[in-house]
Amino acid sequence: MSTASTSLPSGPAPRGAGAPVLEVDDLRVQFRTESGLVNAVNGVSYTVSERETLAILGESGSGKSVSAQAIMGILDSPPAEITSGRIVFEGRDLLTLPEEEQRKVRGPGIAMIFQDALSSLNPVYSVGFQIGEMFRAHRGTSRKEAKQKAVELMDRVRIPAAKQRVDDYPHQFSGGMRQRVMIAMALALDPRILIADEPTTALDVTVQAQVMDLLKDLQRDTGMGLILITHDLGVVNEVADNVAVMYAGRIVERGTVDEVFGNPAHPYTDGLMRSIPQVEVKGGRLQPIGGQPPNLAAIPSGCPFNPRCPRRRTGAEAATGRDCVADVPPLRLVVPGREAACHYSEEVLGV
Repeated sequence: MSTASTSLPSGPAPRGAGAPVLEVDDLRVQFRTESGLVNAVNGVSYTVSERETLAILGESGSGKSVSAQAIMGILDSPPAEITSGRIVFEGRDLLTLPEEEQRKVRGPGIAMIFQDALSSLNPVYSVGFQIGEMFRAHRGTSRKEAKQKAVELMDRVRIPAAKQRVDDYPHQFSGGMRQRVMIAMALALDPRILIADEPTTALDVTVQAQVMDLLKDLQRDTGMGLILITHDLGVVNEVADNVAVMYAGRIVERGTVDEVFGNPAHPYTDGLMRSIPQVEVKGGRLQPIGGQPPNLAAIPSGCPFNPRCPRRRTGAEAATGRDCVADVPPLRLVVPGREAACHYSEEVLGV
């Protein structure tokens, strides 16, 4: 793996945040498959500070979850390979550390909760045993003490009758309660960064709101930074400070949630916003994004979004060096605090 480094991303200043705790710089991940190389993550860079919530948006297959798995060191290798980039946590590049040192950082420093709690929890062990395992493995606590800490954590994430339910098994809990168990496991070692990968998938709207309110309360209490991976724009609008929109393994727009949602600078982001049902608009039609997400084994030349883009310019209609089919647009500062990877973002914004 190449560890040649570039300067860490500056990007727009995170809203309401201090110095970055986690810095991801030019991260690239490939999968070697029978049909060829799949370029799942293509130069992703972002930072997360304490108490900041960064939402990462995009369609399925855009590279959101793969980038998070790379941070956590849980990619299956092979076929996955991190080909370049840096993952810097509290000043240390995790990719340059021995595996044992990486494990000591991840877990206590960076934790993750997954979208399918039932498949993530072991069905043959009680939830209390699984929560307590974090303390036994990382801090050498006794079984009795670990069980007590598990009860405390179950109380913390608002699981009713925690003391009576600590010996129950995952199948004995509802979907929302299982997700709370996953959050308890992730918070066991007081991580500074929590990655939540689609934490409200398959939950009803009321339970979704409860889970997100819980995460925000815990973030306020602990000061942790939160990376929220989701396709639910409503959730992002409610809880996020900053947003990064991914397409074909790249970040194509980045800024505060108010700015990005209020006036998208990239045609893909604009398409996502237009596809949201509007409560105040009755009888109208949704405006889906045309075409299909790209094949990551054969990403289109130029701008990856160009086959689906209503603003595409090529040939004689394109400015020099800004041909949407021939020239790859860099992620660049378009207006103060906003970056976009589109040759014509100023026109999209109307500036």
